[in-house]
Order: sequence, then structure tokens, then C-alpha cells
Amino acid sequence: MTNREDFVSDGDWKRFLEFSQDLETPNIVVNLHTVKKNLIKLRDSFPFARIYYAMKANPGEPILRMLIEQGSCFDIASRYELDTILSYGVSPDRLSYGNTIKKTKDIAYFYEKGVRMFATDSKDDLKNIAKYAPHSRVYVRILLESSTTADWPLSRKFGCHPDMAYDLLVQARDSGLTPYGISFHVGSQQRDIGQWNDAIAKTKYLFNSLEEEEDIHLSMINMGGGFPASYKEPTNDLQEYASEITRYLHDDFGEDIPEIILEPGRSLVADSGILTTEVVLVSRKNNTALCRWVYCDAGKFNGLIETLDESIKYPIVTSKDKVGGKESEVILAGPTCDSMDIMYETDKYKLPTDLKQGDKLYFLSTGAYTSTYASIGFNGFPPIKTYFME
Repeated sequence: MTNREDFVSDGDWKRFLEFSQDLETPNIVVNLHTVKKNLIKLRDSFPFARIYYAMKANPGEPILRMLIEQGSCFDIASRYELDTILSYGVSPDRLSYGNTIKKTKDIAYFYEKGVRMFATDSKDDLKNIAKYAPHSRVYVRILLESSTTADWPLSRKFGCHPDMAYDLLVQARDSGLTPYGISFHVGSQQRDIGQWNDAIAKTKYLFNSLEEEEDIHLSMINMGGGFPASYKEPTNDLQEYASEITRYLHDDFGEDIPEIILEPGRSLVADSGILTTEVVLVSRKNNTALCRWVYCDAGKFNGLIETLDESIKYPIVTSKDKVGGKESEVILAGPTCDSMDIMYETDKYKLPTDLKQGDKLYFLSTGAYTSTYASIGFNGFPPIKTYFME
């Protein structure tokens, strides 16, 4: 049985139950106080860094408005996110177009709206930025080795080899752009803090080489996200991450640390969310099967896509949990007519043996990449609804 108190305090749990008792399932309830607390903790841990919230993690209006009030900047992935954040009165100098895959018309649109900071990792994209966003600042995302220590790896699709990054920054200067810095991402929910050490070392090499050989002075490192949320498997505390990463920066750059940008998403909002789902059916596949199948009204297509390959293992509590109660292993699956709609089959959870239709499961730490990843109507099921609790 998951120890709920390790993830949600008694006071917040009581408020959540009262807030959500009449809401139709499935739903997600986000505690805005938790998001603010996480932001303050991140700032205190990295006082020298600027925070660019990754909107894609959870673009809920109450979250964005609170972060705006707190002075946060924003990492933008599309013109649709741009329109949203600008509609709240955010100045474009607080925005970065962090997606390396973009249409020329979108580059022009961002430039027209006043955005002057762009990520890139390819020659053609850089040419487009030079043409449609002249004189802008650019930073190049480098490709890191694939790591099994991140729950949700982000290698392969994004970034380029450091040798190419060098060439791109020279190309940026020669095409009238401002070579601004280097970007990397060690993978989402990265458990190995040492991955930052390797990435910072590669970045330092590029800083030195470009200055010595091309007289290009870079001034910024965008370290992306990757900081931990509280899932089933434990991680080090954020302060441990901050202490080690700060040491790595000083080891490579001494006291002359460049501008540092962080792009947190999961670490700010994941712990704030609780996804409530109702048990639709409990069954066994044969008369002597030891393992039950528990089917819920939320699954991979309406909120729990990050259980793909059982990558993110959410803490789960139920309405039947009690100290000393009997439990047995289950396979957890969603409601759709698709055989891949199974959340956990290899890593079996133990749930109460008296669990039945109509009981509720609570997936904790589901404030990030749940509603935004959900289908808009697969099998006719509507998108999962998100509610915000002060």
C-alpha cells in the first residue's frame, strides 16, 4: 500500500477530498499552492538562474497566471502556446521559442510578436531563423548520450553533436544572428545527477573552443529541465541536485559562471496534481488466475500516456485502503477498445482484495503531462477535465 502521507499532507488530502467529492470521474485536481511552493524552492535552490516554465507540462490558466505574477519567464513550443501566454499580457522578452522543429511561418510569427530568442539544432532551421527573425539571439541544443537513468528520455529526436553545434554558432554569427549559448536536456525525471556534469563539461568545451578559435563569446547555458517529481521510485531531493550541479558549474567555469536558464515543467507541477479514476470492472482471465485485472475510466488515452512502457510509475492510493487490509497484485488497464491501453502489467501494483466496481483510485503526482497529453475523443471519451484548487 502506498503511504499517501509521503506525497500529500493530511491537510491537503482533506481539502482535496472535499473539493473533488462531487466531480465526475475521471478528473485531475491541481493544488496551486503546491506549484507556488515548488517554484519558490527551485528559485531558492538556484538563486543565480532564470526560470522559463515549460508550458507544455501544464498550460492551465490559473497556473500560468500565478507564475506570471511570480515573475516567471516561459519556454514556448508552438504559436498556440505563444498566443495563450501573450493574451495574459506577458512581455515577449520573457519568452523563448524552445522548439527546434518549427515552420518558417511560425518563426516569422514569433518574430512579429516580439520574441527574439530561438533554439536551434540544424542548418536549415538556422537559415530560416536568420531570414525570418533577423538579428535574434540563438542558442544551440546539443545531443546527449541516451541515458537509462531518466524515466522519460529526450535524446535522439532533439539536439546535434557538439561538433555541429560549433559550426551552427559560427553560421549564426556569419548570418547576422547573435550566438547566445548552448542548450541541453538530460532527460525528464533524471535520477543520475552526474548527467549534468557530462553535459556541462561538453558545454564548457564549446565555450572555450568558440572563443579561442572564432572569437565568439557565448554568454548563456540553458540546462533545460529533468528535475524530480515525487513518483513511486525515490529520487534525491532538489537541493541535492542543486548542490551538485552548482559544484559542476564552478568546477568548469570557476567564479565566472555564464547566465543560467532552467526550463522546469514536471518538477514544478507534477506533485500538485491528483488524478481520480473510478473502477469500471474487476475481472480474472481464468478461474484459477491469481492476478486480477482492474479496469479504470482513465487510461493511456485520457491522462496516463506516460505509463507507456511503464516509464512513469505513479503512486496510487484507493478509497479502500486501510492499515492491515489484504492486498494482491493487479494489472491496471484503461477503458478503451485498444489492447495497448494497459498502464501497469509488468510492474504489478498491490491493491486491496475487496476493490470493486465504483471504487476510486487516486493517481498521485499527476499535475504534469496528463491532461495535455490526453486524446480529444478516442472511442468517444471526452478529454479529461482539470480543476484548480487554491
